Amino acid sequence: MKKIIVPVDFSEHSEFALEAAAGLAQKFESELIVLHMLELSNAVISSASEALNQEAIFYLKLAEQKFESFLDKPYLKDVNVIPIVKHFKVWSEINKVAEEQNADLIVMGSQGASGIKEVLIGSNTQKVVRFSDIPVLVIKHNPILLDFENGVFASDFTEEAIPPYLKAKETFKALGISMHLVYVNSPDGNFRSSSEIDKRVSHFLEKADGDLRHLEDINIVSDYSIEAGILNFANVIGADLIAVATHGRKGLSNFFEGSVSEDIANHSTLPVMTFKI
Repeated sequence: MKKIIVPVDFSEHSEFALEAAAGLAQKFESELIVLHMLELSNAVISSASEALNQEAIFYLKLAEQKFESFLDKPYLKDVNVIPIVKHFKVWSEINKVAEEQNADLIVMGSQGASGIKEVLIGSNTQKVVRFSDIPVLVIKHNPILLDFENGVFASDFTEEAIPPYLKAKETFKALGISMHLVYVNSPDGNFRSSSEIDKRVSHFLEKADGDLRHLEDINIVSDYSIEAGILNFANVIGADLIAVATHGRKGLSNFFEGSVSEDIANHSTLPVMTFKI
């Protein structure tokens, strides 16, 4: 893991993300790219007006000043930090920076979302997740005790889930995280018989791994809802992280024939890592 990107807006939650990313950067001797976007309007960005040009310069200088104090943190002392200010209008353009920098991971802070805000507005973190081609780690709280050991990868074990599973397995190995695979059987996910689940899981592993070595590692749990099953399972095993898959610009994956992945990303108190299908 050579490069980690942390988009920041100088809020408390972006500082949580910065500290978490700094810990990973120290562990892997990674370069930490701290990105702030001015989100200037088209008028300011493209105008030849002297007044608007001065306005753009003013906001750029202000961001640079904020960066100086925001990055004055003891946990960044031994980290190679590269601050970048972009004139992007939308958060989805972070993926362009990731491509340019050949980054391996994006780390973002988030308060999550609920109710009407979740449906109509969403969050900047959700926008980044939807457009990112690389894994995104979403941090919800102060990461003082952040030390990933056990991670849950929840799947419906369809062929569509194979690419994110393989990427998650690779990332978990690099981070030294034990992967716990889970399938939740519930009424809201088209309840299946044990034989149907066994057949699906076996086919998945044969296609993904080429064998059935990890068949006994699959945890099959039953619960009233798939979201509850994943969260309860994560709690039982003492997980530090939950991994889900995304459909890129179509939003979080409709895995499990519902919006479970999006619910998990929004509502989990644990850090959530997303992998694009």
